[in-house]
Amino acid sequence: MNENQTPLEIDGIDDSIYAGFWLRFASLLIDAVIMLPIIFLILYLNGLGKNIYFYTVIPNFVFGLWYYIYLTKKNGGTPGKIIAGMKIIKLNGESIDWKEAILRHSILLVLTLFSVIMMTLCLLSADETVFNNLGWMKRSQYLMSLSPMFFLIYTWVSNIWIYSEFIVLLTNKRKRAIHDYIAGTVIVKTRYISKIREAMNIQD
Repeated sequence: MNENQTPLEIDGIDDSIYAGFWLRFASLLIDAVIMLPIIFLILYLNGLGKNIYFYTVIPNFVFGLWYYIYLTKKNGGTPGKIIAGMKIIKLNGESIDWKEAILRHSILLVLTLFSVIMMTLCLLSADETVFNNLGWMKRSQYLMSLSPMFFLIYTWVSNIWIYSEFIVLLTNKRKRAIHDYIAGTVIVKTRYISKIREAMNIQD
């Protein structure tokens, strides 16, 4: 196993080999656009009635695992990252495996599970007649009113995580976010993969 770390610079390349904030942000937007049809479908189905949520929650959760963990392991990134010209690799230059793909998504996975449990409990206690007579925006507000402290804690924790990710990303030379440190990964520009591995004496 290669114990080296990806180089900060490579001779002959003036550009940064790492994906910075704006490139990552672009990949998030691309992923959001790709997932819009699924999001609209879920919103439409959930709008059909209170109990429909219980039939969509598991498929929705499984889709998230497939998109953010399986595709990341298989392709070295989500479709958005691949389209934006990025690839996730281990800090030692090797391709990522299941361990890295899962660890990268672990915090968001915990937050998602927390959100699913929270939403399920609120829906179980919601009045079906009131819920069904509200528009989809009002429904969210209604559910939040059933457990305001729970939603407040979730919002604060989520915001702290997101802003911490950005701060760490912007303050280290390899442009690593917290989840990169957790998983032992870096995100590099795809066009420099061969040069990086050549510099590290890694066979593709």
